Amino acid sequence: MTYVIKNARPYGEDAVDLVLRNGAIASIGEDLTVPGAEVVDGAGLVLLPGLVDLHTHLREPGREDAETVETGSRAAALGGFTAVHAMANTDPVADTAGVVEQVWRLGQQAGLVDVVPVGAVTVGLAGSQLAELGAMADSAARVRVFSDDGHCVADPALMRRALEYVKALGGVVAQHAEEPRLTVGAQMHEGDRSARLGLTGWPAAAEEAIIARDVLLAQHVGARLHVCHVSTAGSVELLRWAKSRGVQVTAEVTPHHLLLTDACAEGYDPVFKVNPPLRTDADVEALRAGLADGTIDAVATDHAPHAVEDKECEWAMARPGMLGLEQALSVVVDTMVETGRLDWRALADRMSVRPAAIGRLAGHGRPVAVGEPANLVLVDPAHRSTVDPAALASRSRNSPYAGRELPGRVVATFLRGVPTVLDGKAVK
Repeated sequence: MTYVIKNARPYGEDAVDLVLRNGAIASIGEDLTVPGAEVVDGAGLVLLPGLVDLHTHLREPGREDAETVETGSRAAALGGFTAVHAMANTDPVADTAGVVEQVWRLGQQAGLVDVVPVGAVTVGLAGSQLAELGAMADSAARVRVFSDDGHCVADPALMRRALEYVKALGGVVAQHAEEPRLTVGAQMHEGDRSARLGLTGWPAAAEEAIIARDVLLAQHVGARLHVCHVSTAGSVELLRWAKSRGVQVTAEVTPHHLLLTDACAEGYDPVFKVNPPLRTDADVEALRAGLADGTIDAVATDHAPHAVEDKECEWAMARPGMLGLEQALSVVVDTMVETGRLDWRALADRMSVRPAAIGRLAGHGRPVAVGEPANLVLVDPAHRSTVDPAALASRSRNSPYAGRELPGRVVATFLRGVPTVLDGKAVK
């Protein structure tokens, strides 16, 4: 099927028509018509390359009560994503070629986004023995990102070996930066508020110490390092220092760390419990500045669905994590575009171009240009709506944005020229 998008504004610039045919952008111009083509009205809409998420928890296999590859893929498409990286902390853990291929095939069957499995660094995420890195890289899933996310690769000797092996595979190690001996029993950001609320604090130094160690290891090995969900001002400064020295380090920030602070913990609502925790206003400001100047390379959702019983309980017993796929773009528009810190082209860079490059994804994060793959998203920047968790596509409801009005709406998402979302609704 051929599609003609009429009067869309690539990167928020001048309006044009685009013809999508055979999975690619066939032509761009004015007043384009194709007999028999399906016409999509793009008037007033911003056209961007499809978004790429480096950090998604799809829960399948093992916790299909919280999410499945299919429901998570639908949420991703509705959020404007055309590719997501599925984290390895499933049950069984994605630490073998067999499990990553299972996740990859489930993504293909859903057909809504490209589901790219992330392989575990260590067997069972236990941090003691390297997983089958080579076998996962050589599998049909062609794994290039490896992470024990949810757990830090705390042993420096093991982390060094992982960097060396993954370098030979042309991949990257994505580290969950948390010194575990500094976060025993931690419930929220360590500071005056945690002391007043009587919740054990998580010091910023627990994150920063691992980042400092790992950028030195990456420099020593000459390997690529990616830092997951950066959350502190000190982490931004460490990344800025490492990049100035030529270290091959990249980093991501989550939408919730760009918008929310530890003040959310005041009501003891477990929906706001997350790992790493929400930080201070000063940290949020530093994260926004780091994303704006490119010190932080990407926005990644850390979409973490949980079943009702894992969130609707007392704070200390609740599992950490928040939904993120469907509101990620809106949060970035709210915090970065409407504040003037990023324009639409820069947003595309942080949410599509750089994430695709970090994950080594061919066909994603490409320019809106003739001959390029038609992985695209149409956004209505003028639309504002209030988040209703009951209306989300995810199987879970733990959204930290419930009741909050956010700007921007994904009107259409195209995966290789075929719509997965039209008029703001999933096609299948």
